[in-house]
Amino acid sequence: MKEVVIYTDGACSGNPGPGGWGAILMYKDKKLELSGYEARTTNNRMELLAPIQALSRLREPCAVKVYSDSAYLVNAFNQRWLDNWQKRNWLKSDKKPVENQDLWKRLLEYTGIHKVEWIKVKGHADNVYNNRCDELATGEIKQHYIKI
Repeated sequence: MKEVVIYTDGACSGNPGPGGWGAILMYKDKKLELSGYEARTTNNRMELLAPIQALSRLREPCAVKVYSDSAYLVNAFNQRWLDNWQKRNWLKSDKKPVENQDLWKRLLEYTGIHKVEWIKVKGHADNVYNNRCDELATGEIKQHYIKI
């Protein structure tokens, strides 16, 4: 099974507001940078969309390490929030609906295909790949959004 490393980040100017996401896929000596923009979104949606877009580029089942500075994303998998949400029919412990269900379900589809390890990194620190993903995400906002 091929081993792939993915770094991701999401950003939003206002919450909700214009948002961007960035991802870097690495396989052996190859790197692919991806990024995108949404006109009205939230930071959490961008944090989830980044790994979705990255995982969607894989052509066969892979062993993937996904690095993110989003505790929301990483904890949902590593602390089994997703398991509990599904058991409760997509309700949180306070009985309110889980936000971003559409994106969580897409992520679950990819974790059914790939062996994914979710790894939390410190944001805005000394990790060159996390910093580059932040640049990609914020760059998308700057490129598309003009404040009047």
